[in-house]
Amino acid sequence: MRYFRRLSFVVLMFLAVSPASAEASAKDNGFDWSPVMDAIMMVESKGNARAVNGQYAGILQISPILVRECNNILKVRGSGKRYSLSDRFSASKSREMFVLIQSFHNPLNSVEKAIRIWNGGLRYNIRRTQKYFNRVMGFLR
Repeated sequence: MRYFRRLSFVVLMFLAVSPASAEASAKDNGFDWSPVMDAIMMVESKGNARAVNGQYAGILQISPILVRECNNILKVRGSGKRYSLSDRFSASKSREMFVLIQSFHNPLNSVEKAIRIWNGGLRYNIRRTQKYFNRVMGFLR
């Protein structure tokens, strides 16, 4: 329990000091995912929007499956918007996809769940995602 209070404090501190000009697309229901996305970005690509590792691409190392999931969510929500595989190389569109995934699969805005989903998928395993979670949290501290 103490760990989660500390995590909440860290996240709140980053939200308080994040620049006012943070991308509007990084906000979902008033929650600013920017600090979390920035930390994941450092772990995944060190900020290189052209980074490619197998099927993963862009600053957040997005897979074709995630692009398809985003498009499915948009379809369910009645939106005509769709993402393409090339959108993974756009920092702003990558961030939009992150926020979309979180809004649908993590509606309570759990930072821990967001990080673990990003690494282990929707059915992540806590043990298997622990090292990744620790690395991302290292950039949030």
